[in-house]
Amino acid sequence: MALNQTFKAIADPVRRQILEGLRTHRQSAGEIAAAFNLSQATVSYHLKLLRQAGLVSVTKEKNFIYYELNASVFEEMLTWLYGMRKGEGESK
Repeated sequence: MALNQTFKAIADPVRRQILEGLRTHRQSAGEIAAAFNLSQATVSYHLKLLRQAGLVSVTKEKNFIYYELNASVFEEMLTWLYGMRKGEGESK
């Protein structure tokens, strides 16, 4: 897991909103663009960064490309963050 890419990807509020939208169901780039009133080029840029960070996966069906949330990356990130806490066996 590339934590730097993951944190960079979720640092942008638009990308976080895209991830929120993908939380319930997969969407095409056109659906995402319409929901956020963004141009196709802007959505493509955001989706590219989210894909590179592994936060979304892509499924192709006929002439459409659908994007889905990849929750396993969030689980890895949370595991890393949780590990940053002091261990329960450590002295204070």
